[in-house]
Amino acid sequence: MPSWQHVTYSNEIGPEHYGKQLTVGGWVQDLRNLGGISFLQLRDRSGVIQVTLLKKRSKELFDLAAGIPRESVVLVSGTVKESKEARAGFEIIPEKIDILSKAEAPLPLGVIDKVGADLDTRLNNRFMDLRKDEVKAIFQVKAKTLTGIRNYLTSEGFVEVSTPKIVAAGAEGGSTLFPIKYFDRSAFLAQSPQLYKQNLMASGLDRIFEIAPAYRAEASDTIRHIAEFMSLDVELAFIRSSEDVMAVAEGIVMASLQHVREHARAELEKLGVTVDLPAAPFPRVKYKEAVEMVCGEGLKIRPGDDLGTEGEKALGDVMKREKRSELYFITEFPTSLKRGTFYAKRYDEDPETTGYFDLDYRGQEIVSGGQREHRYDVLTEQMRENNLNLDSFEFYLKAFRFGMPPHGGFGFGVERYVQKMLDLPNVREAVLYPRDRSRLIP
Repeated sequence: MPSWQHVTYSNEIGPEHYGKQLTVGGWVQDLRNLGGISFLQLRDRSGVIQVTLLKKRSKELFDLAAGIPRESVVLVSGTVKESKEARAGFEIIPEKIDILSKAEAPLPLGVIDKVGADLDTRLNNRFMDLRKDEVKAIFQVKAKTLTGIRNYLTSEGFVEVSTPKIVAAGAEGGSTLFPIKYFDRSAFLAQSPQLYKQNLMASGLDRIFEIAPAYRAEASDTIRHIAEFMSLDVELAFIRSSEDVMAVAEGIVMASLQHVREHARAELEKLGVTVDLPAAPFPRVKYKEAVEMVCGEGLKIRPGDDLGTEGEKALGDVMKREKRSELYFITEFPTSLKRGTFYAKRYDEDPETTGYFDLDYRGQEIVSGGQREHRYDVLTEQMRENNLNLDSFEFYLKAFRFGMPPHGGFGFGVERYVQKMLDLPNVREAVLYPRDRSRLIP
């Protein structure tokens, strides 16, 4: 245990501690009083410890424990004893119990109660909700997912960077920007680090990634949209086509799923989830083919239309049924769908089509990106098509005038990825404190 750690956690206690004195700490999950003996279930970050109190041994401790409200925080010092009846295989025979913080009653939310609670009630009492093993496990899996992503990207020579979240202009149009007051000027919360990560491609830091919040003022109350989300953004230079970019996205998924399978077994078990490792390479479906597949499922989507939520779900059903794949790329999006993404590179031989792609997971988009337009004259013309004021993008455009290599990248929705990985009903389940149109606190 670290020198600064003064309590022993349940997963650190083993046969070598039997007969020895230890101090444990946690929340009082439950107390069963059977007359002359009582069992206090003490929950810490890694499990539940049984504290066994005998009235004839210490009536004072026995009576003290009987009066402790559930979810109070206590320290227990005592002897570790092997016990085949206790779930952990041992129990603590206490010498001392210190009540550090007594919980009020009634509780705003049950922790081990069988009665369910709606999502709003849970989010309003998130600190209590997170005491549930299955809820806490989501964020432990999420953390290990990010570790797997970082490990893969750094092993491939990518450098982690940080870019501003207070910006002067949006990367994807103004309709979904959050305006803020920045001293005596107007500014916005960043939709993505798009302009900055492209700027870095001209710096020699030509393989970069960032994991940081991004903000979208979308008036969408759905199970997949939130106003503040964690975005993984990747950019790399000297590429030949969007295929090089897709290879990186595929590598991230494969490596992070493998990391979760190896390092989050206990958490996955608590969630009752099995994470399968998909076959690589992931299937590629051209946008035109995707429209035909979706129409074959009975949806009316015309060429040039956005697939939308229902279209993505339908395509996911087809891919799982016919291709046995839950992860697949949709490629060659029409320029009309990506026109607002002014930096998307269009095919020279077919300007009505881009090399942009989406990566979908179980019928939901988790990644979008592709090769960028690195040629200054073409880029500025595309910006004019979008009625953008070039003067407002001077810092961005300047890098394209002094040596910009071919490059590409993508944005990767971390919470959407975790949502689909763990088959969660709502993306808010994968966010500690979600932000949407109706929720600003806690």
